[in-house]
Amino acid sequence: MTQQHVIPPIGLGTFRLKGQDVIESVKSALSLGYRHIDTAQMYENEAEVGQAIKESGVPREEIFVTTKIWHGSLAGDQPIESLKESLKKLGMDHVDLTLIHWPSPGNEVPMEDYIGALNEARKQGLTKHIGISNFTIAQVNEALQVPGGEHIVTNQIEVHPYLANKKVVKHCQDKGLQVTGYMPLAVGKVMKDPVLQEIAKAHEVTPAQIALAWVAQQDIVVIPSSTKPEHQKANLAARDLRLSAEEIARIDALDAGERIANPDFAPEWDV
Repeated sequence: MTQQHVIPPIGLGTFRLKGQDVIESVKSALSLGYRHIDTAQMYENEAEVGQAIKESGVPREEIFVTTKIWHGSLAGDQPIESLKESLKKLGMDHVDLTLIHWPSPGNEVPMEDYIGALNEARKQGLTKHIGISNFTIAQVNEALQVPGGEHIVTNQIEVHPYLANKKVVKHCQDKGLQVTGYMPLAVGKVMKDPVLQEIAKAHEVTPAQIALAWVAQQDIVVIPSSTKPEHQKANLAARDLRLSAEEIARIDALDAGERIANPDFAPEWDV
């Protein structure tokens, strides 16, 4: 597979952002040069994201838009119908990437059904690319083997210094999948970390920028969420940082398997 790098290396995450907050956040990010916006049905902000993109003045074709199908909409033709609903909210005729947000809890809906439906949405032109999110190694293998699975380009998973998720990252990359890392700042925890603070001081940047650089240097797409223009700008600049092997090793040592996104319907994680 040679599907890597269809996704811009940094994007704006919009989880937990609602109403005017998400509109301002997306418009600010686009004005600063972001060209990748990540939303989801479950975030309940697709309409606002679409509005912000429209109002930004940046041509739609220059922006890579990702949305995700919720696990309650995986049976039958629900993936396609719910994606059409998402497109209506976004005010778009297609998105660039559609992910299955979570694998079907307890495998209630067979994977071949919803991956097949997702691929059908791709064939219909509703989405340019398809992918998965929060899939374990075994689930990645299964997803790639079912009909349509050969078109999967990414697995979006939680990645930050306290949950490096190395096994899953390596497995996906070995399979030719791009990894997208969400919650890269561990919901702000990285700011207070002494190791990251020390490395940040040496580079004259912030601990958040160090955490993002650490993720990016592993060839992982990073989607930090921020409403403040100065933070968005700093997050964008983190791509240009280069950490030494020793600095990376020090950050690697922070991995404690600390998972933030762990709902009761989550799969049995790889450890």
